[in-house]
Amino acid sequence: MFQSTPMIGRQQHSEEVTPLPNVIIPLKGEVSSRSQFSMNASHRPLAARGFTLIEMAVVLVVIGLILGAVSIGKDVQRNAEYARIKQKFIDQWAVAYNVYVQRTGYPLGDLQQEPRYMVNGRNYTSGSDVISGGDMSSAVEPAAICHGTAGPKMTRSVENSEGNDDLRDLMQKAGVRMPPGRAEGREDRYVYLDTNGNPQEIQVCFQWNKPGAADGAGNVMVIDGLTPDLARSLDQMIDGKPDAQEGIFRQEGIANGNANQAGVEWSVSNIHAYKTASLSGGDSSSSGEGDDAHDEDQVQTVVAIYKMNQ
Repeated sequence: MFQSTPMIGRQQHSEEVTPLPNVIIPLKGEVSSRSQFSMNASHRPLAARGFTLIEMAVVLVVIGLILGAVSIGKDVQRNAEYARIKQKFIDQWAVAYNVYVQRTGYPLGDLQQEPRYMVNGRNYTSGSDVISGGDMSSAVEPAAICHGTAGPKMTRSVENSEGNDDLRDLMQKAGVRMPPGRAEGREDRYVYLDTNGNPQEIQVCFQWNKPGAADGAGNVMVIDGLTPDLARSLDQMIDGKPDAQEGIFRQEGIANGNANQAGVEWSVSNIHAYKTASLSGGDSSSSGEGDDAHDEDQVQTVVAIYKMNQ
């Protein structure tokens, strides 16, 4: 009997074979349309893909936010400028006036040896033995104390009878530091832009108003060159509400109304173009103002009275 010998290379024990997944192998040169689209999409440049609706919506929202921020930023910037005018110019001049009175013992332009406690009291003439005090409702008010000429729309003339009645000279003689203002030698001025982008100049002077005066009695600061929106903003910050006839900050020439009644608005607004006529009395029609301002025009200005406490 022949003994069978195992075949070389043949496995003696059968092994379990894991079946391969069903893979469809395309023939040479053939590519399915689905795989070809997937390959083209994955290798397509980003610039050629375009934007989805969500991406476009996000871009539009961002553009809207930027435009809104720019529009709001203009008003925020203007409000900040108005607050800076009050803090760095108006308030500083009020402080300078009070320092002058405390240092010298009398208001600007008054007499040291016989004070009247009136701004420019040295040039006040009563026509009687009473220098000041008593019934002064019919007194003749002395001229205002300014640096150089009076403001363009001030109703009071400026004192220039003597060489020592200049506002800047009086402050320097008393050693009082003035606000920086517009420049050296022009500390009583301040320049800013109105809502149309045109330059406007503020000027401060001081004067005494007799009892019963339409815009308040006593020693006051006269502020010329305020646009209506700036005047209302300052009135809001100083008195708590914009009122042209009440409070320590009011419009020049606006008489105080009846007691316990609502006040009045400032006589003009930013729709009025600049005129050289005065606005005393608050009648804009009699002063030549009208709602004729264009975007290119300089905005109308008013004169304000700020009552001093001494």
